[in-house]
Amino acid sequence: MTAPVRLGVILLCHAELAVAARMARIWAEGGARVVIHVDAKVPGDRIAPMRAELARFPDIRYSRRHRCDWGRFSLVRATQDAAQTLLASFPDTTHVYLASGACLPLRPVAELIAFLAADPERDHIESVSAHEVGWTVGGLNEERFTLYYPFGWRNRRWLFDRFVERQRKWGVRRRIPRGVSPHLGSQWWCLTATTLRAILHDPRRAEFDRYFRFVWIPDESYFQTLARRHTTRIESRSLTLAKFDHKGRPYQLYDDHIQMLQESRCFVARKAWPGASGLLAYFPRPAGAVPDLSPPRPARIERLINRTVRRRTLGRPGLYMQSRFPRKDAENGKTSAPYAVFQGFSDVFPGFETWLSQRVTGDVHGHLFGPERVEFAGRPEIGPGAISSSPVLRDHDAQGFLTALIRITARMQVFQFSPRDNQVLNWFIATDPNAHLIVITGAWMLPLLRSGMPFDDIRRVTAQLQRAELDQLQVLNSVWVRARVQVHDLTDFLARPLALLNEAVRQIEPQAEPVTDLPPMRDLTGLEQLLRRLRNSGLKPRLTGDGLPQPRPADHDRTAAQ
Repeated sequence: MTAPVRLGVILLCHAELAVAARMARIWAEGGARVVIHVDAKVPGDRIAPMRAELARFPDIRYSRRHRCDWGRFSLVRATQDAAQTLLASFPDTTHVYLASGACLPLRPVAELIAFLAADPERDHIESVSAHEVGWTVGGLNEERFTLYYPFGWRNRRWLFDRFVERQRKWGVRRRIPRGVSPHLGSQWWCLTATTLRAILHDPRRAEFDRYFRFVWIPDESYFQTLARRHTTRIESRSLTLAKFDHKGRPYQLYDDHIQMLQESRCFVARKAWPGASGLLAYFPRPAGAVPDLSPPRPARIERLINRTVRRRTLGRPGLYMQSRFPRKDAENGKTSAPYAVFQGFSDVFPGFETWLSQRVTGDVHGHLFGPERVEFAGRPEIGPGAISSSPVLRDHDAQGFLTALIRITARMQVFQFSPRDNQVLNWFIATDPNAHLIVITGAWMLPLLRSGMPFDDIRRVTAQLQRAELDQLQVLNSVWVRARVQVHDLTDFLARPLALLNEAVRQIEPQAEPVTDLPPMRDLTGLEQLLRRLRNSGLKPRLTGDGLPQPRPADHDRTAAQ
């Protein structure tokens, strides 16, 4: 018989101790054991009210205090000591949840315990390979592990920057400890006590601590890396909803976020504004008669936040402000006529090229920039204007190839594109006012489902294609974009394919008949399992969206009729 789950919680507190005390009370009343670490920079007289308020809870302890600074190893040390205090005080603890004093439980603690009990040996910690997927917002990625960072980034910024420059100039490259593969992830995790004890009692812990002491922001890499040494049952996702702005600072949650937070089904959210009385009063929700074991579904709120970040960083068209004052493009037109690029559609609909050619009056080509050949419509060896289908000749002057094709043809040119294709014209197309670019991000993953390749090869190809598409999206989000761009992640598109496909067709040909049927869609069976397996292997899929809804029955009926 499986032993019952006994939850322990570590609370890292440095400000707003009244709110932190409230969070500790919520955890304790829910049946969790709590160990509180208060930053040593907080005066002792400010801690007394917290201790007095929580004195009636026998399962609340306090750990040795450390002076903590952002991005320094002191945060890891505080977590280590708090974890040791928790496991020593409550040796029958089975799971340990790391949270801050500003982390607000959204669902009943009993539901979290029941959720953990459904798979009691699994560790919930975001752990992403630093070598394959970019993580840092406006900062260092792999260099955080290969250079030394003895100076604080916030309080000694000049020394931090100068020392990094010197190390780059001198070619400094730290030796990563043997057997360690750097991983990154959210600071907030939930580990089994078995895994946490293995990390704390690792015979090489002193060596690892010496190394991570001079890693940049080690609280986002220490446990995320070492957990990989001691467990294979990792769910590479945090149970805490924590989103950051374009400068890497956490968003604060207010009363008007209540509905979105409830829809997210997350167990914990960071971080609540101390003055959000409505938010603090509403959560956590009361427990029901039967615990709800559904996993977190933060996709919608993450999409809204990502859209907010783009709006904040890119601004609105025609809105002039100091941070993004536009400069007039000096070119007199990059191409001579409008053209359209469909990215990802041929991955979702294998027969999309033929289907589209029956609905628009332009020349619909395949992948003009594919690696094997230039896929002109009908696949001739020599295309319009005697242009060769040789990829070698095309790549010798890709810009001349595209501009010549558009100039010598009377009809609108439409072609397919993919991260597998030559990416050299990403900036050219994105800054061309004549371009119409419609993108389904992450669609390139669908052909991998039936590829028959070993999983290791699929993981390697996924990392390469994801990086290529992320680089392209960085271009498409630039303030210099002049093309007409529509970007949908795979989840959004599959939720309403008919409406979005109709919108895409009408964008390039406003007089086209409304789309009433879909082309045959690729079989999506197994996609959720593949995404989860990739995520748990340390490669986080970032472009498919979350949830992956199936098309509505009406859409399936129309597809079958086709």
